[in-house]
Amino acid sequence: MKKNIILVGLMGAGKSTIGRNLAKSLGKDFYDSDRVIEERTGVDIATIFEIEGEQGFRDREEQVIAELCEQNNIVLATGGGSVLRESNRKNMSKRGHVVYLRTSAELLYSRIRHDKKRPLMQTVNPLNTLKKLLDDREPYYLDISDTVVMTGKQKVAILVRRVEEALEQEKINK
Repeated sequence: MKKNIILVGLMGAGKSTIGRNLAKSLGKDFYDSDRVIEERTGVDIATIFEIEGEQGFRDREEQVIAELCEQNNIVLATGGGSVLRESNRKNMSKRGHVVYLRTSAELLYSRIRHDKKRPLMQTVNPLNTLKKLLDDREPYYLDISDTVVMTGKQKVAILVRRVEEALEQEKINK
């Protein structure tokens, strides 16, 4: 039985916030792959993108996800683009119960529009960028997810409970 819970979805879907609260509720350790990368490099993701480009960041992300997926009994919040690499998808699917936090591009935009630390959003039309990213990535999210949880404007506690209920139905936490 898969004991790890791995959250996927686009930036702004709530993976870190829901993941942190979910881990606390379930008595699991919480990791955010982006935060682990920042801690190891000593710089934020935007700086890594600036210096190494997206390829360099994805290489670091792949290594961190592989390491974190080897742990047991964790909740892992992944970066929105982590599903782009096949090795990440395989690791996540093999080592955890993957939960896709699904929401619309418009709602995602409303959550992150003022966040200047998201390198892929530094475009002329961030909403269109989000729509394209969602179009490109959603097939991967849907393909690897064991559970899909729709998120909206609900409070974090309600969304955490929704994830817990979905996991209980799957019987993953026994």
